[in-house]
Amino acid sequence: MKQETLATELGISQQAISKLEQSEEIEDSTLEKIANVLGVSAEAIKNYSDEAVIYNIQNNYDGSSNSHAYSTNYNCTFNPLDKLMAALEANKELYERLLASEREKVEILKGNNSN
Repeated sequence: MKQETLATELGISQQAISKLEQSEEIEDSTLEKIANVLGVSAEAIKNYSDEAVIYNIQNNYDGSSNSHAYSTNYNCTFNPLDKLMAALEANKELYERLLASEREKVEILKGNNSN
């Protein structure tokens, strides 16, 4: 989130956010407000570490070899282009039948007009 957005949400200036980011310590009440805006707990902010984030990214994504219980097979069992071509062929057949039907109607109307 950009400093300007956070500042707007908290009702303070962007410069104040910049100062907060550079602070060694932040009051608990201020931290709670920031956490609420960010949609996380104050504890999550207090316990934040780059190493923990990297570990979670490396070990908790769907394709991870370390999370077999949660992994999902995203391999496609059909060729999407084959499905598209089949749909186009079905459309073509429908249009041809519609065209044939319209031609039959025209022939019937021509026959009725000549009588």
